[in-house]
Amino acid sequence: MYVGLGYDIHRLKKGRKLILGGVNIESDVGLIGHSDADVVIHALIDSFLGAAGLNDIGYFFPNTDLKYKNIKSIYLLKLIYVKLKTMNFFANNVDITVIAEKPKICYFVDEIKNNISKIIKLNKKRISIKATTNEKTGFIGRGNAICAIVISSIIKK
Repeated sequence: MYVGLGYDIHRLKKGRKLILGGVNIESDVGLIGHSDADVVIHALIDSFLGAAGLNDIGYFFPNTDLKYKNIKSIYLLKLIYVKLKTMNFFANNVDITVIAEKPKICYFVDEIKNNISKIIKLNKKRISIKATTNEKTGFIGRGNAICAIVISSIIKK
């Protein structure tokens, strides 16, 4: 078994869509990024890449490449998971923590799990999604950003 850690943070801005775990969440602000800025999926990708001993998400999908402009991060997860499978790696479990003052993530957990489960072919019971706030401290606590931390394990078959 191999374990990886992923972390991602993006600032919030009016006029952007808020997408977390591939779920479009109604909000007056969204995450800023070259892609859809989905911090959950970005952190998940980095955790898988780390577990497999590969480079980070920016290596595979540089923000200087226009073909990734506004791309759905869930699609990038599909591409990375195909790469892992060609190396005979398969997801064992995923543990996700989202840090945000709002929105309340609990309303979207099932849909996020469904999105991830479909792509990595992992039973939803092996995917944990938790949320916390930053207790109104710092950049996240003032509602200026959202971040995600992910630990995942993969197995080699």
